[in-house]
Amino acid sequence: MPWKMRWNRRYALMGYIRGSLWIVPFFALLLYWVFSRIANAVGGWLIATGTIDETTAFYGVSMTGAQSLLGNVVTADLSFLVFTFGSLLVAIQVAGGQYTPRVIATTLLRDNTIRFVVGYLVFSWLFAARVSMRMGGETVEQFNIFIAGVLGLVSVVMFLYLIDYAARFLRPVSIVERVGQSGIAVIESVYPQPTTGARSTASSGRRASPDRTVFHVGRSGVVLAADLTGLAEQAGRANGMIEFVPQVGDFLAVDEPLFRLYGGANAIDDDTLRAAVALGTERTTDQDPTFALRILVDVAIKALSPAINDPTTAVVAIDQLHRLLRRVGLRDLRDENIRDQAGEVRIVYRTPNWEDFVYLACTEIRHCGASSVQIMRRMRSMLENLVQTLPPHRHAELRQQLELLERTVQKSYTFPEDISLARIPDPQGLGGSLGVQPVSEG
Repeated sequence: MPWKMRWNRRYALMGYIRGSLWIVPFFALLLYWVFSRIANAVGGWLIATGTIDETTAFYGVSMTGAQSLLGNVVTADLSFLVFTFGSLLVAIQVAGGQYTPRVIATTLLRDNTIRFVVGYLVFSWLFAARVSMRMGGETVEQFNIFIAGVLGLVSVVMFLYLIDYAARFLRPVSIVERVGQSGIAVIESVYPQPTTGARSTASSGRRASPDRTVFHVGRSGVVLAADLTGLAEQAGRANGMIEFVPQVGDFLAVDEPLFRLYGGANAIDDDTLRAAVALGTERTTDQDPTFALRILVDVAIKALSPAINDPTTAVVAIDQLHRLLRRVGLRDLRDENIRDQAGEVRIVYRTPNWEDFVYLACTEIRHCGASSVQIMRRMRSMLENLVQTLPPHRHAELRQQLELLERTVQKSYTFPEDISLARIPDPQGLGGSLGVQPVSEG
C-alpha cells in the first residue's frame, strides 16, 4: 500500500509553507541554478553564431567596466536584502505592539508581494555573484553581463516598489481590510447557505449517550481545522455518525473528548479519527469564522487603550466588523450537520451562532470605548444599519446591544449636550453631519 501523509500533517505543512518567508527565496535559488545554465548556453550559442564577439566587446563593456558593474549589482542587492529583512523585523514589532500580535501570522507573513520581492533580490544577487566569479583573464561574458545589469536595474525598481508597498501595507486601514477580507472568505466557506429565517426541525440522530468516546492524546493545542469531508466519508462507509466535540478555535487539552461515535462509526480506528484534526499554538482564519472578528476587536481595543488613545483606528476596525456582521447575518448559521446523499446525518459539529458574533463584535469595544463619542456614535450607526438591512430574526440581539449602548452613554457622560451628541448615529464616528444641528446664535 503506497504511503500517504495524514491529513493533519498535510494541513500543518501547507500552513507552514503559506506562512514562511524563506520558501520563495529557496525556490529563487533553484531558479537561479537553472537560469544560469540556460544563460551560459545561450551566450555560448551567440558566440558560436558570431552574434557576439567577446574580443570587441559587443555590448560596449570592457573587463574593468564589467567588474565594476557586477560589483555594484552584488553590493546593491545584498544591501537591499539586509535592509528589507531589518525593516520587516521592525514592521513585525510595530504591528504586534500597535495593532495586535495576531496580525503577524495571519497577515504579514502570508503576504506574497513581500516574499516574491525578496525572492527576486536573492535571484539577482546570486546571478550577479556567479558571473563575477567566472570573470577571469581577458574573457568578458557579454551576454551574462547584460543580463546581470538588467537584473540589477530591476532590483532597484523592485526595492523602491517594496518600500512604497510596505508603507501602504502597514497602515491601519490596509491591515484591517485584509483581515476583513479573510473573514468574509471563511464565513462563506463555513456557512455556504443564505438564511431563510425558518427554524431547522430536522433531528441530528444523536442518541442520549454515544457508543464510544475518543479522547485527545499527545500534545494540547488549539483546534485549527478538521477534515469534515473525510470524516463524513468514513462515517458513511461505516453507516454511523460522528460528533466532533470541540469547536474550531477551542483549546483542547490532553484526555478531553474529541469525538463521540454513534452506530457503525464505533468501529472506526482512533488514530484515523485523530488524524483528521489539526492542532496548533495559535488560531487561524482557515475554518474559524470568529477569529477575524477577534483580531478586529483586538485592534480596536488596543487603539482605545490609554497608551495609544487612537479612537479613529478603532472606528476603522468597526467598519470591518460592520461588514462581517452583515455578511454573517445573511447566512444560515443553524445547520451544524453534514449529511450524505441519502440525507443521513454523518457529522455533527458546533459552529458559532448569531449571538456569539454579535457579543464578540460589540461587548469589549463598548466597554473600552465608553468614554469616546466617536465609538458610541459609530457603534450606534452600525447597529441601526444592521437592524434596517438584516432579516427580522436577527434583530433581537441587535436591539439588545442598542439598549446596552444607550445605558453606557447615560452612565459615561454628565452633560446633556454630550449625551445628545453620543446618541447620534454617525458612520464616520465623529465628523458626519447626520443629525447634528448648529447652535443658534443670540
